[in-house]
Amino acid sequence: MANKELKKILYVEDETDIQAVASIALEAVGGFELEICSSGEEALQKAEAFSPDLLLLDVMMPGMDGPTTLQKLKEKSSLSETPAIFMTAKVQNNEIEHFKQIGALDVIAKPFDPMKLAEQIKQIWDSFNV
Repeated sequence: MANKELKKILYVEDETDIQAVASIALEAVGGFELEICSSGEEALQKAEAFSPDLLLLDVMMPGMDGPTTLQKLKEKSSLSETPAIFMTAKVQNNEIEHFKQIGALDVIAKPFDPMKLAEQIKQIWDSFNV
């Protein structure tokens, strides 16, 4: 995975207003190709065909939450090595550590700055992709 360029992000977020802001931030500002899913279930259906470089997951979603979605995505062999970043309003240190222990590279706090979101993701990606 060394020096792989980040191009395709599978973004899982249940709130449409946040989806809209993040999609502008990531596609228009960041230049990423995005597949947006509104639920963990939808992510499981679309992820393998999309073949993302990165999983960007909301933590709190109805039905299947972000950590459960990540676990189920990682069970698919084509996605087992795909890095993930969580987005959540819950950013206490113990929670961030927990998310890292279950496979996240890092956590981005909500609300996020739309003009800085793509850069935040690139910085996290670059710091793990040496």
